[in-house]
Amino acid sequence: MTRASRQIIQRALTQLGGATGTQPQNARLAVRAQNLTLGTRFRAAEAASAALLAGASEADQIARLRGRAPGRISLSTRHVEASLLSFMFLQFANAAEAPAARIAPEERTAAAGFYPTADDRWIYLHSGFPHNTAGLLKLLGARDDREAVAAAVRTAKGLELENLIAEAGLCGAMVRSPWEWDESAAGQLLASSPIVEIIQTGDSPPEPLPADADRPLAGSRVLDLTRILAGPTCARTLASYGAGVLRVGARHLPSIPLFVADTGFGKRSTHLNLMSKRGKTRLRGLIRQSDVFSQGYRSGAMDRLGFGVSEVTRLRPGIVYVSINCYGHEGPWRARPGWEQLAQTVTGMAAVQGEDFHGGLPQLLPAAVTDYTTGYLAALGALSALRRRSIQGGSYWVRVSLARTGVWIRGLGTRSTLDASPLSQEELARLRSRTQSPWGAIDYLRPAVELSSSAVRWELPPVPLGTHPPEFD
Repeated sequence: MTRASRQIIQRALTQLGGATGTQPQNARLAVRAQNLTLGTRFRAAEAASAALLAGASEADQIARLRGRAPGRISLSTRHVEASLLSFMFLQFANAAEAPAARIAPEERTAAAGFYPTADDRWIYLHSGFPHNTAGLLKLLGARDDREAVAAAVRTAKGLELENLIAEAGLCGAMVRSPWEWDESAAGQLLASSPIVEIIQTGDSPPEPLPADADRPLAGSRVLDLTRILAGPTCARTLASYGAGVLRVGARHLPSIPLFVADTGFGKRSTHLNLMSKRGKTRLRGLIRQSDVFSQGYRSGAMDRLGFGVSEVTRLRPGIVYVSINCYGHEGPWRARPGWEQLAQTVTGMAAVQGEDFHGGLPQLLPAAVTDYTTGYLAALGALSALRRRSIQGGSYWVRVSLARTGVWIRGLGTRSTLDASPLSQEELARLRSRTQSPWGAIDYLRPAVELSSSAVRWELPPVPLGTHPPEFD
């Protein structure tokens, strides 16, 4: 990695400091900037590194408020890049016990991937879970066959099909160039919001954390009501600094087991049916015990269940409420369901990636760049809000989105040349640790950032969903 890359990390840190109100001290940052592992010209390594460095700086400041001496923050950019595909680096000693095969979304069904439309645009169809796949096939009037899906898409105009998909509550988006997205009403509205938005939603007394702790978030409690991948990454990151995390799902909600294992480190996991009176009552009790409430449902869903930001803040003044979605939290796109691939599609990332590597046809980046980086940014916002709360009090609302992250990464510029080399087995061995889990022994990527003042690690292995009762301890 060149001097220019180091300068871009610094620029990204300055931008994040503008969003959170703090700047990491350069004298305490140690970045091992190394050759790239990802085949993309986007500055994914720099963006994710900056997000992790900024979050670690907040964690270190919290540790200082608890009586710890200032620490040094370090990371390897190759480790950071690997973390943008961390699910790919899980290795199960007993393959028969592995929670799921490594199957790309585009390979699960024909109703996924890029397709040309009648007006020579391109649209990305995201199959998501089985019910999403069934919905797309029904909307298109096609069987689960790539030629049949392609023929159906070819009869529709790109923007019209995108709107039909959105109206049906399904997942798909038309490919846009960077300029086209930036000039659109949705793009301009999104660009007007901070990369990480931290809003004080109420007043409450300061809550200084006890001094007798060896980790920044020891004693803090996080409710994680998220799925795949940004939201769970946020809570996983907070767990790496010592927070007690309870992942809350429901038996009727679909999941992708491999992603559950990947993002489940450091967490307990329980099931609550929020459609039932009993489930809502139990969640309200947990909220009163919590410091962070993180949710990744589409905008409005938690409000309808009675757990929007105002309701949760009323139940627990001083809580940090984290909202994560695809397209941002204002405007008509806020309620659209979305995934990593769709954020890349609308913001122009897929168009640029295709120009460089796929003969002009749109192509996804070779990693879940906006998912994991958005998770790191959400954790940064939560850490910043917890630090503020400890000093001045208050309840806070942290808002991030995949598309906003994509625009930020895109704005850091592109490389004129590419020199990427994959991780060797020797490198992986140095970056991995082993733990015992209900699936047997797992080799996994350790957290990519290190603090000299305290350990950054996960104390709990991942577990199947619903393993624990609805309790923190």
